[in-house]
Amino acid sequence: MGEPECISYFYPLVHRVIRQPVWQRDHSNRHIKMDNIDLRQHESYMKKCIDLAKIAKQRGDSPVGSIIVKNGVIIGEGIEGGKTYKDITFHAEIVAIRNATKYLENQDLSNCIMYTTHEPCIMCSYLIRHTKISIIVTGLASGEIGGFSSRLPLLLDTTIRKWTTPPTLINGILEKECTDLYT
Repeated sequence: MGEPECISYFYPLVHRVIRQPVWQRDHSNRHIKMDNIDLRQHESYMKKCIDLAKIAKQRGDSPVGSIIVKNGVIIGEGIEGGKTYKDITFHAEIVAIRNATKYLENQDLSNCIMYTTHEPCIMCSYLIRHTKISIIVTGLASGEIGGFSSRLPLLLDTTIRKWTTPPTLINGILEKECTDLYT
C-alpha cells in the first residue's frame, strides 16, 4: 500500500492536485492526518467564505470569499470586487489581508489562517507570503493561475530568502459547495 492520496504533491513545477480533505501536507511535504475536530472547524469557516462569495456573485463579481482567523477570531474578511470597483486588486484574499492588517495594526499575520473558496492567484500569493500567513485552507484549486497549482507556485517557493517557510496548504474543504458557486 502506497501513500494515501492527499491534498497536493507540493513540489515546484508539479501541477497535479488531488483533493481529499482528510489529509494535508505541510511545507516539508509530510502527510498530516486531520482529525474530525479540525475538519469541522475548517468547514465552519469555509461556510463563512461561501456566504461572502455569494455576495460577490450577486454583485456580478467572481464568487470568491475569504477570511483570516487568528486564535479562533475572524480578524479580516474579503469579498471579490474586481468588477464592482473596477480594480483588479480587489481580490477577496487581498481585501481580507488589508482588513486583518488594519485590525492588528501590523503586517505580520504569521499566526493566522486564511480560508478562501478558491486557491489564491499568483498576485494574492505574493501578498500572502509577504504577510507570512502560516496556513491556507481552500475549497478549489485554480490551475494555471494558482499560487500552488500553477507553473509559478509562489506559495511553495523556498528560493526567495526574504520569505519565511512556505505556509501549510489544505485544499478541498467543502469543494462541492465551492464548485456550486459557479452554477
